[in-house]
Amino acid sequence: MATEINLDGSEISIIKAIGLSGGGVLGEVLLEKLPELVPSELANSLQGLVDLGYLDCDRSSLHSTEELQKAHFNVNSGYAHALKDAMDPKPDKPRSRRVRRE
Repeated sequence: MATEINLDGSEISIIKAIGLSGGGVLGEVLLEKLPELVPSELANSLQGLVDLGYLDCDRSSLHSTEELQKAHFNVNSGYAHALKDAMDPKPDKPRSRRVRRE
C-alpha cells in the first residue's frame, strides 16, 4: 500500500539540493545552496523530513546553526521513488475509450 507524500516548497527545495541519487550532503553545503531559507526555517524543515523518515541524518538534533552545519544528510533510499513522484506529480493515465459490447 503506497502512501501519498505531500511536500511544501521548502521541503522540495531541500530534497532537490540534496539529490535523489543516494549521495549525501553536509548541512554547511545546504546552507550555501539554499540562501533563500533562513537557517531556523531550514533546520525546522530538515527535522521534519528526518522525523518522517524521508531523510537520514547523523545527528539527533538540529537546534543550532553549528549543529546544522556539521550534520550530514542523505535521502532515504526506500522513499526516493515516492519523493520523486511527490516533487513532480504526473496526471493519472487517461482511461481507454474502448467499450466492451455484449
